[in-house]
Amino acid sequence: MPRPVIAIPADIREFDGTTWHAAQTQYINAALKAADVMAFIIPALVEGNDIDEILDRVDGLLVSGSATNVHPSLYGMEAKESDGPFDPARDATTLPLIRRALERGIPMFAICRGIQELNVALGGTLASEIQEQPGVWDHRKPTDVDRHEAYAIRQPVIIREGSCIAQHLGLAGEIQINSLHRQAIAETAPRLQVEATAQDGTIEAVSVIDAKGFAVGVQWHPEYWAETDAPSRALFEAFGKAIREYQASKA
Repeated sequence: MPRPVIAIPADIREFDGTTWHAAQTQYINAALKAADVMAFIIPALVEGNDIDEILDRVDGLLVSGSATNVHPSLYGMEAKESDGPFDPARDATTLPLIRRALERGIPMFAICRGIQELNVALGGTLASEIQEQPGVWDHRKPTDVDRHEAYAIRQPVIIREGSCIAQHLGLAGEIQINSLHRQAIAETAPRLQVEATAQDGTIEAVSVIDAKGFAVGVQWHPEYWAETDAPSRALFEAFGKAIREYQASKA
């Protein structure tokens, strides 16, 4: 059987006056080396993507992180300039992909912006500038450091006993992660189960309660350390296992 393929929705980026559909190398490397799958980058289009035709051709969906944020109008809020930057083409691509992938039972792993998109796609809301809320840590990306240090594993989260992630990791309780976000889940979508929280109560991981297969979102960045950090690798290996099982079910 050929190696399975996952879809990674692109971000819109501007370079030298030209628009690009882009995906970060870390996500592709984690898919190839830890999940053992191939990856197709899906263009971010406001209109023109046929969601079912895309999903017909893949065995999994990886919804990556990004420097942009989900537009607040998509969860019933008025957008402020400070809530940006935005990427409406990505929103128009990922939200229907998430909903349809869940309907079809296609394995899905949502990371950083991805967990926020998952929550919004299923009816939840987001909170901005969470570090300004009383008692909430500063989860933002460290400044004035190189990329490797910015993604360093430095923050504890608590994995809930009996959760999907606890099963995939083979443990519950505290693990160490990285943290690079200023937004987080506010109101959790009804179909989502909280899997992990930071010590300040920030939601750090969720799963889809009624999912037919693997459907997990994390607020941190396991893709960056998927080759060297055991919990990060375990999540991608579990994703890869679910993808191969889904591929086999289609044969």
